[in-house]
Amino acid sequence: MTDKYCVFGNPISHSKSPIIHAAFARQTGQDIEYRAILAPTDGFADAVDAFIAEGGKGANVTLPFKQEAFQLATRLTLRAEQAGAVNTLVFNDNEVVGDNTDGVGLLRDIMINLRYPIKGKRVLLLGAGGASRGVVGPLLGELPESLTIANRTVPRARSLAEHFASVGPVTGCGYDELAGRVFDIVINATSASLSGTMPPLPEGIFAPGSLAYKMMYGMGDTPFSTFARAQGVGLFSEGLGMLLEQAAESFFLWRGIRPNCAPVAELLQTKA
Repeated sequence: MTDKYCVFGNPISHSKSPIIHAAFARQTGQDIEYRAILAPTDGFADAVDAFIAEGGKGANVTLPFKQEAFQLATRLTLRAEQAGAVNTLVFNDNEVVGDNTDGVGLLRDIMINLRYPIKGKRVLLLGAGGASRGVVGPLLGELPESLTIANRTVPRARSLAEHFASVGPVTGCGYDELAGRVFDIVINATSASLSGTMPPLPEGIFAPGSLAYKMMYGMGDTPFSTFARAQGVGLFSEGLGMLLEQAAESFFLWRGIRPNCAPVAELLQTKA
């Protein structure tokens, strides 16, 4: 019997996850069905219950439901507890296990695929929502010189920084406080790409040879990518590697086998 999986989000039509997991299943010989589900912004828990009722075995969770998924889970992994957000659910009998694969996906892409070290670097993380929560702890675990979280709502950035203050050197601020500062790695974890906008970044924030990283893959050229390139950033990533690596980790949690991301990256690029 074919096992059912899905990704919940709102919006969700842009998601590449069904293509990715179908490719992973073909590669590994797994019999699964994976689809995207548009959950109402006020009906995430009901959507999950309905999916479980039809035999769902697991799910990915994207914007804006990662923190709701954290609350919904009946058991959390250590990395999900640290993040305070969940992007992967595993349904076992009456148990809903919540995990977060965003951090490991980001680190694998930056350090292994892009071969860009994080240790000793000045890191700027844009946004303080569920996407950011999943990567702060793993980033600090790689011993950067500093990690700055910038957000439109300043108290939210500072609260997130305080949550991880015991892990490493992290601070929260507003975008206007970035003027005159320089960073080696700038990661856009905001949902601004979905609306064709970008955070109000000052000019001159990219250090020579810096990395600009967009976590929301699949939106094409965005104001952030245009800005970063105009500022002379050393390396720009659209976030495809993170998308694949976090998906591969989810697939491993569900099926016990880790797929190879490289051929799936080629597949997505041919479809772009």
